[in-house]
Amino acid sequence: MAYFSNLKRGIKTTVKGLSLTLKHLWAARNTKGAMDFRSSDFFDIAEGNVTLKYPHEQLEVPEIGRYKLDCEIDDCIVCDKCAKICPVDCIEIEAIKSPELIGYASDGSPLRLHAAKFNIDMAQCCFCGLCTTVCPTECLTMTGEYDFSVSDVNLLDFAFAKLSETEAKEKKDLYEQFVAEKEAAKKAATTVEIKAESVVPKPVFAPKKPMGNAEASTEAKTDFTPKPKPVFAPRNKPNSENKSSDLENESTEANKPAFVPKVRPTVSPKTEDENTDETPNIEVKKPAFVPKVRPAVSPKPEEASTDETPN
Repeated sequence: MAYFSNLKRGIKTTVKGLSLTLKHLWAARNTKGAMDFRSSDFFDIAEGNVTLKYPHEQLEVPEIGRYKLDCEIDDCIVCDKCAKICPVDCIEIEAIKSPELIGYASDGSPLRLHAAKFNIDMAQCCFCGLCTTVCPTECLTMTGEYDFSVSDVNLLDFAFAKLSETEAKEKKDLYEQFVAEKEAAKKAATTVEIKAESVVPKPVFAPKKPMGNAEASTEAKTDFTPKPKPVFAPRNKPNSENKSSDLENESTEANKPAFVPKVRPTVSPKTEDENTDETPNIEVKKPAFVPKVRPAVSPKPEEASTDETPN
């Protein structure tokens, strides 16, 4: 019985699923059309075909959407900021200096560099929009074109530079010639200055002629030559008499007899262990002690022996 009940339930669910499919298939005869996803009833319409017939029907792209990059090369000042800030290095720029002002951008910025190469590889682009933020002239923007599919990935490397290879080479050669001429003119100017300094003669010394009193007075007024400094001469001369008295005092002090002691010290004899190089030990004899009052001597007792000392 369980086998037939399972078979009955399987047929029932299959019929229900097919009926829902046929219902949506019949309702898909009419399409919703191109609707704006910002409309309030976008999710209220339950019936109709939601698939657009692209490319005849397309959804509206928001204004702040980040899609394909575009560059207005005429307004580009080739500052290289976009290439430096790109996190994936998909922008490649090659600049050539110009010896003169090329022109002005739409915002008034001066153009002094030629863009020999300005390529953006959209196959590597991560659509972060940092390059459009740092662009000073806003020549680099993100357009609303989201479909730029190609058969070859190399075709996604878009080139925006207008100079050809021959024109870029001519611009480069022209700038190198300008730099060479500038360096040559600078060297020529330095050599001319050196020659002018070497040609200028030095003034020849001419002795002054003897002048009268009037001429001498006028010459003294206008003469600003530095005068030689006087030689230093001490005011107080050394006194010769003081020197002679000092010499006499020194001679008298030198002629004084040497000090001789009245009592000669006794020298102890050297022992055998002492060295002969050592200085002798001088010992001074002290006077013997002599008592003024003699001690009283008691008589010797009979029991005491004659060897004992008196009390």
